[in-house]
Amino acid sequence: MASGAPNARRQGSALGLVLAATVIVGCAGSTPGAEMVPPMPLALSAAAAPPGFPTGGVASTAPADSPLTEARAQLGRSLFYDRRLSRTAEIACASCHQQKFAFADSVAVSAGVEGRHGTRNAPALVNLAWNSTFFWDGRARSLEEQAGMPIENPVEMDLSLADAVVRLNADVASVSAFTAAFDQPPSAETLRQALASFVRTLVSGDSPYDRHLRGDDSAFGDSQRHGEALFFSDRTACFHCHPAGELTNDGLFNNGSYTEGGDPGRQMVTGLPGDLGKFKVPGLRNVAASAPYMHDGSVPTLQAVIDQYARGGRGHPSTDPQIAPLSLTDGEKADLLAFLRALTDDGFLSDGRFAEPAR
Repeated sequence: MASGAPNARRQGSALGLVLAATVIVGCAGSTPGAEMVPPMPLALSAAAAPPGFPTGGVASTAPADSPLTEARAQLGRSLFYDRRLSRTAEIACASCHQQKFAFADSVAVSAGVEGRHGTRNAPALVNLAWNSTFFWDGRARSLEEQAGMPIENPVEMDLSLADAVVRLNADVASVSAFTAAFDQPPSAETLRQALASFVRTLVSGDSPYDRHLRGDDSAFGDSQRHGEALFFSDRTACFHCHPAGELTNDGLFNNGSYTEGGDPGRQMVTGLPGDLGKFKVPGLRNVAASAPYMHDGSVPTLQAVIDQYARGGRGHPSTDPQIAPLSLTDGEKADLLAFLRALTDDGFLSDGRFAEPAR
C-alpha cells in the first residue's frame, strides 16, 4: 500500500453504518461471485487520536470529498488483503505490509509480482492519518493519492487502476460493497478512497510509552525513563525529528544513511541538489516490530540504528549538520533501546479489527 519502491458518501446514521459494513468485497484468493461472509462490525472509523496528537478522532483527518465511514473502512480493509489488485493475483497490499510487523515487512526490500524487487523498504503503516507526506520520498500528498501508486508500480503489483476496476466490477459482491459504501460501483477514485479509509484507521496509541503519558508506569521503568530523557534532550536531539506525541515531524531529512551513488531520495522528486539523500521521517510507534530500518532496510536492528546515530551517520557530506557523533555510554545506549522498545503497542499488532476479514 504505502511501499517505498520508487517510480512506481454518504454519512448515514450509526445503525446505517453498521448495516453497510456487513457487505464486503472478496479478499485475497476469493472467487468472483462467491458467497461473502460478512465481517463483524468493529467500528474502525471511530478510532481516537493517541495522547499528544491533534484533537479529534481519525474521522476528522479525512478530506471533505472523501469522508470516513465504517462501510468505507471495512471495504478498504478487505481490499487491503485482496490479491486481485495485482496483475498476477499473487500480491496484496498486506503481502508487504503485515500487521505483526506494524504493517511493514521483515525483509530489507519486499518482493512484488513475479519476485520483482525495488530498492526501498516497505514502511510501517501506523498513525498515517495525521501525516501529509507519503512514501520515502514524499511524492504523494494524501493517503488517497498514494493508495493507487503501489497497484500500478511495475515492481510491486503491476496492475493499472483501470484493469483493477474491471476486475472488481466483474464481481457482484464487490459491486454491492462499493455501492453500499459510495452509492456507485467501483471506480479508480473509489478504490483509492476505500484503501485510504482503511489505512487511516490504523491507529496505535496503547504502548507502555502511551500509558506512561497517561500516568501508568507499570510497564515503564527506570531504564525506559532514562532513555526517554535522553531521547528528548538537547544532547541527542532525537526529538527534533521525532517530537513528543506523533513521534515524527512528517518532514524529509538526510539522517546520514545516504552513501555516494546511493538512492538520492527526495531529489528524485524535486531535482534539487539540497534534497540529496533526504527521506521521510517515520513515526516510531511499534518501531521494534518493523525491522530492518532506513529507506533501504540496510540497518538490521534497533541497536544498529542507535550505533549509526552515535557515529554521526555514514560520513557523507550531504548529511544534515544536526547529525553529529554522540558520546553515549553502553548504558545510555541500552536505555535508549529500552525506550524505543516501550513504543510497542502489542494490542495494535494483534487487533482483529485490522486483520484479514473472514471470507
